[in-house]
Amino acid sequence: MISNHLLFKLASGEVFGQDQPIALKLLGSERSFQALEGVAMELEDSLYPLLREVSIGIDPYVVFQDVDWALLIGAKPRGPGMERAALLDINGQIFADQGKALNAVASRNAKVLVVGNPCNTNALICLKNAPNIPAKNFHALTRLDENRAKCQLALKAGVFYDKVSNVTIWGNHSTTQVPDFLNAKIDGRPVKEVIKDTKWLEEEFTLTVQKRGGVLIQKWGRSSAASTAVSIVDAIRSLVTPTPEGDWFSTGVYTTGNPYGIAEDIVFSMPCRSKGDGDYELASDVLMDDFLWERIKKSEAELLAEKKCVAHLTGEGNAFCDLPEDTMLPGEV
Repeated sequence: MISNHLLFKLASGEVFGQDQPIALKLLGSERSFQALEGVAMELEDSLYPLLREVSIGIDPYVVFQDVDWALLIGAKPRGPGMERAALLDINGQIFADQGKALNAVASRNAKVLVVGNPCNTNALICLKNAPNIPAKNFHALTRLDENRAKCQLALKAGVFYDKVSNVTIWGNHSTTQVPDFLNAKIDGRPVKEVIKDTKWLEEEFTLTVQKRGGVLIQKWGRSSAASTAVSIVDAIRSLVTPTPEGDWFSTGVYTTGNPYGIAEDIVFSMPCRSKGDGDYELASDVLMDDFLWERIKKSEAELLAEKKCVAHLTGEGNAFCDLPEDTMLPGEV
């Protein structure tokens, strides 16, 4: 469902611009191949002027040949009674295999955006299996969480969404994620000057963003698809267009060398800026207080525990799983 929304945005020029031709290479499975053929037919019949090619396949070593952007969306959802450790292992194997294929045949400067959950640790697995591609080029999608946080702040302040800036999601795409209201701004002013209800910010706002995915599943009967596709578009555009002066965006990236004191060698959502060349730098003008740091450390601990669970997939020895009890994706119960 996410791909069905996303592919037509990519083909239309909405993402990379109206002067950038695009070739879509779609990776499916034996089970989904006929559906993939149908999607390819619809893309072709839409006559997008920028869409130069649609090719499909089930072998990543063929489909990933020379790709500049790899959007890794497919993953197995957590089923009833499935332990989180089992989900990490099953999906981790998918992203280890895709990392190896990217390493073998993709462009040496390919950008990789991991959407399939648990996306932070899947991105770590993928980059560890693709040493020929810079680790910095791997991203885990936390932009939907950022968009949800902006929505809640705008609604509370009674402003349009475009008045909200400098919103960061720190950490894991799970219920330990940290929506940062300390650094966020509304119409250029610190959020805490505009929204003076500190209790709301610390409790209701934070929990609403963390659990938004789960509430949506309860209401809609399925996880978000259209809004996830929109957030993928936003995430890519943030890398291919210059960041507005003073603002930043959230994306899960490799932590080695980060200036915040976050543990190295994990994929952690942090505030980034781009010159529009597909690359990024971490924002340095970031405030930190005890409330924010305490929650960042909790998400860090969760990701370090997930990393131990998949050590056998990252080349770091035998796996040891001791996940915190509350380690969940948004929507899991």
